Amino acid sequence: MAPHFIVIRDSTPASAIPRGAVVAMGNFDGVHLGHRAVIAAALEMGRTHNRPAFALTFEPHPRRFFSPNTPQFRLTDERAKLRLLAGTGLAGAVVMTFDKSRAGTSAQDFIHHDLIGRLGVSGIAVGYDFHFGKGRVGSPSLLVNEAPRLGIEVDVQPHVDIDERPVSSSAIRTALAEGQLDEATTMLGAPWFVTGEVIHGEKRGRDLGYPTANIRLDANCALKHGIYAVRVGRGAERLEGVASFGRRPTFDNGAPLLEIFLFDFKGDLYGEVLDCAFVGFIREELKFEGVEPLIRQMDEDSARARVLLAAAPDAFPNLGSID
Repeated sequence: MAPHFIVIRDSTPASAIPRGAVVAMGNFDGVHLGHRAVIAAALEMGRTHNRPAFALTFEPHPRRFFSPNTPQFRLTDERAKLRLLAGTGLAGAVVMTFDKSRAGTSAQDFIHHDLIGRLGVSGIAVGYDFHFGKGRVGSPSLLVNEAPRLGIEVDVQPHVDIDERPVSSSAIRTALAEGQLDEATTMLGAPWFVTGEVIHGEKRGRDLGYPTANIRLDANCALKHGIYAVRVGRGAERLEGVASFGRRPTFDNGAPLLEIFLFDFKGDLYGEVLDCAFVGFIREELKFEGVEPLIRQMDEDSARARVLLAAAPDAFPNLGSID
């Protein structure tokens, strides 16, 4: 059985915080390959010194604090991020509230009060571009310079490149928005996924022979509207299908909705929470001049989705359990 994944928050009493842990610091939106390099460095540091390794992250994302009126397409909300972190082998995560007080904390105070005083860290792993503290003055070089005096170890990871392009959360967001699903998957190291509760829809799919499980995604989700091959997690069960994300231009051109048709499945999913991993992009969303051409296209989409899923039988994010 995997060890229990601990989540430490600002409200966690000091007595419940394990002293001497190693931390991997970052925002970790998406927990992509660059993030995983930092996490791997923390895990290795922890193994070397027989210390637990934690992720240290911030919620809400600092971008949301500094630009509250700007739409923010997050790759992972807090729970999704923690589930991905729990699947890496880390002992837990420290989730710090990013608010006015934290934004105004100097880099030195953050190091001495939060990292050393409250958490009692023995080592820190960061990416080459991670900054912290008021005015983003804190940097990897500052941590390296402070480390000998503080008696801690610091590991700074370089950027991870794929085809001479640095892996980053912003690059993944762009790829998803452009329908470049293979590119996003490569940078993430696994398919991008969303989680949501199945809601009632117009039930048009049932009339077309394609009953769907409908999930409303975050309003800021910028995933390209189109048809996708998907693998769905229903607890430990894995189901396969084809999904449409978009406005249904043939019918109502309404608010964006994720509609999932599961192959070889019969049952009621209303109210259940599903994980939907996007394995392959099939085509853009189209408007059809009637039901018959739409059904023919859906038949083709389903066949294409089965081929894409068969070519990637194990494609699904490694998600750990959190409370």
